Amino acid sequence: MNLNTVFEHIQQSSTVKIADQILALKANGRIIIPLHVGDPDFETPAEIIEIAVKAIKDGLTHYGPSRGYPELRNAAAAKLNSHNNGSTTGIKSYEPETEILVTHGGVHAYYLALQSILNPGDDVLIPDPSWPTHVNMVKLMRGRVIPVPASAENGFIPALKTWKKALTTNTRAIVINYPANPTGAVPSREYIQNLHEFADEHKLWVVSDEVYHDLYYGDRPISASAFPGVKDHTLLVNSLSKSYAMTGWRVGYLAGPHQVIENALKAGQNSITCVAPFIQKAAAFALSDAAMQISVDEMRAAYSRRRDIVLQTTIDYGESPIHVLPPQGAFYFFIDFRAIDMTSVEICEGILEQTGVGLIPGSAFGKQGEGFARMTIAASDDNVEKGIREILDWSKNQTGN
Repeated sequence: MNLNTVFEHIQQSSTVKIADQILALKANGRIIIPLHVGDPDFETPAEIIEIAVKAIKDGLTHYGPSRGYPELRNAAAAKLNSHNNGSTTGIKSYEPETEILVTHGGVHAYYLALQSILNPGDDVLIPDPSWPTHVNMVKLMRGRVIPVPASAENGFIPALKTWKKALTTNTRAIVINYPANPTGAVPSREYIQNLHEFADEHKLWVVSDEVYHDLYYGDRPISASAFPGVKDHTLLVNSLSKSYAMTGWRVGYLAGPHQVIENALKAGQNSITCVAPFIQKAAAFALSDAAMQISVDEMRAAYSRRRDIVLQTTIDYGESPIHVLPPQGAFYFFIDFRAIDMTSVEICEGILEQTGVGLIPGSAFGKQGEGFARMTIAASDDNVEKGIREILDWSKNQTGN
């Protein structure tokens, strides 16, 4: 029997593969330092859980509106508008009735965005390295991915001339993700504005994955929607997974022009029907309650502290063959192992087997990721410090220094 040949070009998640290897090691009694998975180690705030439990007891266990409850759409729009209106003037607010759609997490929001704008054979420009789902989803839509090199030497941000060089006559969209997974890169305001001008000149959609928007070290990152006149070609993907430690709740939202949202609504109705009503109730509370924003700030402060632990530990360690590049956002380090004559897969397998530290090979994120490995700081302070020390010791042993 014939199968869908698209899947021949899609790899299973490297995170899941590493997780399976780790489970096998744990089953044999190994102690593992889990610095491989992008899942906050914090519990979902108790107040959010209480809202969901109450909603279940109140009977919100049946179908809900496919567009999402007004309460949640209003909260999402208010958050976006508060961020954008503080950045400059002349920005149109998002209308919760027509420009916001509740989704089954950020992945689903991205899926609906692409379903709404792409036709088979369309080209999509995506930075390399990038989160594998950004690439795989385009392939699932029978589109063609055009990698745009984002080298370490350029801060993992493609030069504008590189975007232009990658452009084809079939290009329909560009995908960006800042703060970036896996690199933690955050571009300047001027860069995003220039990218919009490039997109507008060539009639391209800008699909911006902003699920790490609340996790930054320094000034708040600029949203792709925070510029006058860009709403008509910009789609925002967001979720509550990272900011509110709600990865398992699977709730997010897509923001964009009403005609795109109408397409996305149809795709959502025919893929998930709706997001669970009791989850929507909890998500609306999370986005709108002032105390929950304090919780987000506290988690961001914890990640900042862990970031400092990694950087200071590396400095204190002294000479090392690896380079630990400080992220500007998200909760990942993209560590440079290129001085070690091994592939990124060999490096991560060696570190896992010999030290018990779980990492993700950089090659999983694109060709430009070869020679790197992603390390998360969404783990305890103790695990983060132990993990980076083990990585430094292992790396030094490979070069005999």
